[in-house]
Amino acid sequence: MSSFGHTSIRTRQEDGVLFATLASGPLNLIGVDLVRDLVSLVDTLYGDPGDVRVVVIESASAEYFSAHVDLTAIPQYTAEAAKAGGPGDASLGMFLYRLAHVPVITIAKVRGRARGGGDELALACDMIFAARENAVFGQFESGTGAMPGAGGVQHLARRLGRTRAIEAITGADDFDADLAERYGWINRALPDAELDGFVERLAKRIAGFPPAGVRAAKRAVNDLTLPAPANVRSDAATFVGLVALPETRERLAALSSRGLQTPGDVERELGRAVAEFDG
Repeated sequence: MSSFGHTSIRTRQEDGVLFATLASGPLNLIGVDLVRDLVSLVDTLYGDPGDVRVVVIESASAEYFSAHVDLTAIPQYTAEAAKAGGPGDASLGMFLYRLAHVPVITIAKVRGRARGGGDELALACDMIFAARENAVFGQFESGTGAMPGAGGVQHLARRLGRTRAIEAITGADDFDADLAERYGWINRALPDAELDGFVERLAKRIAGFPPAGVRAAKRAVNDLTLPAPANVRSDAATFVGLVALPETRERLAALSSRGLQTPGDVERELGRAVAEFDG
């Protein structure tokens, strides 16, 4: 098996389970370093996973699973994402599409905030379990004049249904773990003290089963439920066009002037902050 050596992801392996901990600064912004390491991790899982049967993705931060993409480095992290599938699929969305099809089971274990591209990373996993006391989910892009561009529309429409997906995406507000569970955004909300044990038991249980059957089951469910590549590519292109619009740039600049992309009130309460625009 190839080694899992990364600068922004810490890994440990036990009983067929790879625990991958995002450790890319206090917000875990999806930027160049994190995308590069995620691409490397996914490449290894496709090419030489060894005895890894399940991957648990979690965060080193109790406050942020991943705040969102690094809005100052969209071309740079897109170039890193393109390495997963070539320049014809140069988008974070198509990389996360590849993650969704990886031939092992993937579980997102969420504490803190998972918004924008951070939420889309979690949605690309096969399951999401979250801490009831502190997990927050949101697609805030519509509040800035954009839209989710890396799978959020595709996954939420399928998980939540039409009307709730429109509420979640165009409302651009935060969803706590209990509401996210009721809507079908995540599998379960669990007490924080029980989250680690539950996810570890489930991951090791699945890892202990014959892998051929697990892979076949995942592939069959994916065939029924995941979007076609053309839909993902279309969302990515629309996102790029929208973030270049003057009104979107103005709103993002206003949020940046108040502390976007730095630990503080704006990032903690981003669902509220996007609705507070005085332009």
